[in-house]
This record gives sequence, structure tokens and C-alpha cells, in this order.
Amino acid sequence: MRDRTAARVTAGRGALAVTVLMVLVTLAGCSSRSGRAPEGKEYASPRPAAARWQPEPGTDWQWQLSGGLDTTVDAPVYDIDGFDRDAADVEALHGAGRKVICYLSTGAWEDFRPDAARFPTAVLGKGNGWKGERWLDIRRTDVLEPLMETRIAMCAKKGFDAVEPDNMDGYRNKSGFPLTAADQLRYNRLIARLVHRHGMAVGLKNDLPQIPELVADFDFAVNEQCAQYEECEELTPFVKAGKAVFHVEYELPAARFCERSRKLGLSSLRKEYELGAERETCARG
Repeated sequence: MRDRTAARVTAGRGALAVTVLMVLVTLAGCSSRSGRAPEGKEYASPRPAAARWQPEPGTDWQWQLSGGLDTTVDAPVYDIDGFDRDAADVEALHGAGRKVICYLSTGAWEDFRPDAARFPTAVLGKGNGWKGERWLDIRRTDVLEPLMETRIAMCAKKGFDAVEPDNMDGYRNKSGFPLTAADQLRYNRLIARLVHRHGMAVGLKNDLPQIPELVADFDFAVNEQCAQYEECEELTPFVKAGKAVFHVEYELPAARFCERSRKLGLSSLRKEYELGAERETCARG
């Protein structure tokens, strides 16, 4: 109602009374619609930043995207697949005192997801190196925003505390589209806003060059192989901001990176590429 132009009073006291009455009726109508989503959509009320989960640097974690979910791993944070796991899985982890992150691909299309047919071919680019996956044209927010909001709403409905949006660096890859750094910044910030709108924390996945511009928009970071490529120092802005960096290595032995990871304040794991239940943590017991 703040942008609505006020009615002008052009007559005497009787006209003024009618105008006031009309304004009051209009305000009542607006009030009755406040906080409601358009028909067919269910949006969560935005949660203040102070009320969202904020993982701190050095917080241990478990990342499992394949196999039967092992809820016995001694870690305070679990990162699991948003489609494959249901509300009962999230509730079980919450019952054990754990926070739960919802893994989603927001920058690439996956042909094995139940909503795959909803993505028009015009937004599908080249393969991203994983079977059945193709980069998305992140410039087409008119198409992608409602699709991604539906996915994010699914995570919220299942009770997740946060979202890990994957493939957030298409502009650095041969995507099939002329994506720019500016395109990526706009899209990544859009995803962060959507997650926050649904009351959850959000992590920045990889995209190291844009960390200085994006650290304020995200609540934590998720990184793969920064030690192998000697890039871990680039994640320091998150740690300095009091935000966790959940980090994994696949090819280096833990002895090669754990000491440095602890000094940098990273939450580091040694995992296999399939991201099953097995892990080796750098966290001190």
C-alpha cells in the first residue's frame, strides 16, 4: 500500500467521509490478503536473518548423496539430497539434534529428477560432465525462478534448515550460453533470496572468484577440492564473517590437507566421489 496514490478530496465534508470510508475498506482488503501467495503457490513468510540457522566456522558435517541414509554418523550437520530424502528423514536427524541441508542443483538440469520435463529445451545447454546433466541458461530467470522456487519450497516443506544450491558457476564453464560474471552474480543472489524467503539458510557452492561480492548474501559456503587446486585461502572471507565453510576433498589423503584446513577454519572431509556414507573428518575429536 505504500506506493498507492492517495485519493484526492474534491468536495465538502460528505465527500471526505466517503473517501475515508473507501480507503478504510481498501486497506481492510489489502490486510486480508497480506502474506498470502498467489493461487496455486505456497510461500513461507520471510524469516529474519537473526532467526535463520548460521553454522559457525569449524562445524563438523556429513555429506551423503547416495546409498541408504546412515543417520549414525557423529556429525552435527548433514547435507543430503532434497529429492531423494523425505520429511521423515529430516525429522529423524532433527530428533538426533542435527541440522539438515537440502542438496539441490540450481544451475544445471538433471534428466532423472521428477520435474525434468518442466524445463523447456531452450534453457538446456551443454553437459556439465555428469551423466544426464546439462547447464542451464541462468539468464532466463523468467523460466527458472518459478521452477527453482518450487524446488526450494519442497525443501522447506520437508523441514530442512538450509539449502546447498549446486552448479552455481556456469559462467566459468563451457555451458553452451554466453554467460557472464554479472549473469552469475544476479542468478546466485536470486537463489539466495528465494531460499531466505522460505526461512532457510543458503550456502554458496564453489564460485570462488565471486566470494567477495557474494559473502554477504550467503550464510555459509560449500567447496570441493580447494586444497587440491590450492585455492582454500580464497574462502577466508566466509570464515572472517563467522560463516562455516563445508569443504571436501576426493583425491588427496586427509593427512595432506587437514592441518591446513584447521588453521583456515574450514570444516573439511575426505570423501569418495559417489558421496556415500563413508567419510574421514578433519575435525578434532
